[in-house]
Amino acid sequence: MISITNLSKVYNGVSVLNIEELKIEKGQAIGLVGNNGAGKTTLFSLLLDLIQPTTGYILSNDIKVSESEDWKPFTSAFVDESFLIGYLTPEEYFYFIGELRGQNKADIDALIASYSDFFNGEAVGQKKYLRDLSKGNQKKVGIIASLIGNPEVVILDEPFANLDPSTQIRLKKIIKGLADDPNTTVLVSSHDLQHVTEVAQRVVLLEKGKVMMDKVKTSGTFAELEGYFKGISESYAPTAAISEEE
Repeated sequence: MISITNLSKVYNGVSVLNIEELKIEKGQAIGLVGNNGAGKTTLFSLLLDLIQPTTGYILSNDIKVSESEDWKPFTSAFVDESFLIGYLTPEEYFYFIGELRGQNKADIDALIASYSDFFNGEAVGQKKYLRDLSKGNQKKVGIIASLIGNPEVVILDEPFANLDPSTQIRLKKIIKGLADDPNTTVLVSSHDLQHVTEVAQRVVLLEKGKVMMDKVKTSGTFAELEGYFKGISESYAPTAAISEEE
């Protein structure tokens, strides 16, 4: 279980995240939504100890993330291309991550083969360095690398971005498969409400660093989210200009 308590992050006097309490049970698939600047990536960065909180803490399986590295063996993530090593080929990168997670070459080769549909003849087997791949193919590699070693917690930040429609469909199938595992907790952020509501079992909406909605997904969740963001959009719409005659 992941437990967040009085968590905040302040940059130059500006609060970008302020979550009083948030609990994520083991085995849940969480969809994180929000506009740009809502705090999604900041929250993921705190979950991965990439940045330090201003106040509060995160417990992952009762381990305080900011004070111990014991959460790392069961946690994996792909946030962006900075997680990759550009001068390696995809296969070399997979083998490298596999070594860190106690997997041998045969294990990794089997993993790559099992996701052949997802790669769709791209990224792997091309003898290209990661830095020379398209953004979409880099993302494919990063996502699959995050699954090496069957981690208990998987964090994916905007995994659908830069992927073509066919690959997005395949990725949804992968995430749904992870979500069906009671031992795997999945956290996925996306600007696309449809993607989130398709793969998540629970949706958390962030706005200006605060939790504005936290609920189990139902058939009406997409419409509810759409209505929320439509309301925000309309509230910022410019007022009609007043004519000179008035």
